[in-house]
Amino acid sequence: MNSNHKHKQLFKILIGVAWIDGLIQKEERDYLHSVATAQGIVDDGEIKTLLSELKPVQPSQCYQWLEEYLGENPTEKDYQELLETLSALIYSDGDVQIQEAQFLTKLQLLDPNQDAPKSAFDKLLKTIQKLYRKAISQQV
Repeated sequence: MNSNHKHKQLFKILIGVAWIDGLIQKEERDYLHSVATAQGIVDDGEIKTLLSELKPVQPSQCYQWLEEYLGENPTEKDYQELLETLSALIYSDGDVQIQEAQFLTKLQLLDPNQDAPKSAFDKLLKTIQKLYRKAISQQV
């Protein structure tokens, strides 16, 4: 996979995480624009559309991009780059929303240094299932 495609994939995840709490904060917007410019993808048609904020990114789309980026067996380098970049975005506005904290927690479960030889998607799916069950049990 070429580096421009990888940067674009990572950036799409950033956009999804920025939307995960329902709106993009000014600091997050500024961070996204600076990253897109630094990576040389600001003029890409798909990236321009995402930066326009005309259509919110749904959490399911964000998780799909995460799965595509990490693949079956993520490398430590890819995982660390993702974690650092997403953390910088999430902490950019000085206020970590519940949805953002949950996303970081799920991301930490995908760390390739963990003992279980499951795929990243299996780990993510299991975490989502646990959160779903917990939410359902709290509503009853």
